[in-house]
Amino acid sequence: MAGSKPTTPVPPLRAHPPAVSAARARKWGSFFYAEQVLRVMRNYGWSVVLYSVGQPVAYLFAMGVGLASLVDANSDSVFGGVSYLQFVAPALLVSAAVMTASGEFSYPIMDGFKWRRVFFGPHASPLVPEQIATGHIIASSLRFLLQSVVYFAVVAMFGASPGAWGWVSALVATLAALSFGLPLMAYAASITQDKGQFALVQRFIVMPLFLFSGTFFPLDTLPLAVRWIGWISPVWHGTELGRVFTYGMEENPLLTLVHVLYLLATATAGFILTRRRFVKRMGS
Repeated sequence: MAGSKPTTPVPPLRAHPPAVSAARARKWGSFFYAEQVLRVMRNYGWSVVLYSVGQPVAYLFAMGVGLASLVDANSDSVFGGVSYLQFVAPALLVSAAVMTASGEFSYPIMDGFKWRRVFFGPHASPLVPEQIATGHIIASSLRFLLQSVVYFAVVAMFGASPGAWGWVSALVATLAALSFGLPLMAYAASITQDKGQFALVQRFIVMPLFLFSGTFFPLDTLPLAVRWIGWISPVWHGTELGRVFTYGMEENPLLTLVHVLYLLATATAGFILTRRRFVKRMGS
């Protein structure tokens, strides 16, 4: 047609040669698998968002408007001079991340190895088991961080984080989730027969950690018979760090350092064990 501009031909899309694709997979395989996990999570994205927003709103409303009005009227100094809502908010933030980790690092791992065996498809490509494990951890960590950021935003709107460094508690909650979740992921990767192990984990490990980690009252007010649960609990270590950052709880700096080292050590040990379990289960 007269006056029409000539069009530039678009070259057809072509796949990389097999050698190039294999080299890219060996280099970036963990991130490729993390992208796949995130795309799967997108299918239930609304559930993730509603869980991230609905749970903190419900808990903080109950604590801030209901229980806190009774506790604050009867105890002024038990909680370090802050309101009960400010005291309990960091614990709820960390507990929510740890509970999410108990889900992401248990049933999906059994699903990948036994129920739908979704780990073995990528393993037929140049991806190695360590990359598959790391990719799952990366994607789950992003979920923990997103959930914790949203949770902290709700906490801040309720006025429960007066400190300027309160936002760090979202990072602390993510680290606490990995500290608990990665050893659990290593255990899940070792299970070959489903005999209800995860239900036992939820009832006899996750719930005691939630209840006896100084979540609702200071740990030193609990009986010694259950106080040790808090000492070994990532929930307690993360909660104490969160209280330092959200409202400046007074604490010995050495104890603060112990909290950080404990969370890093358990997360690192869980990461190493998980990668080894994946290799043992799938081969090199």
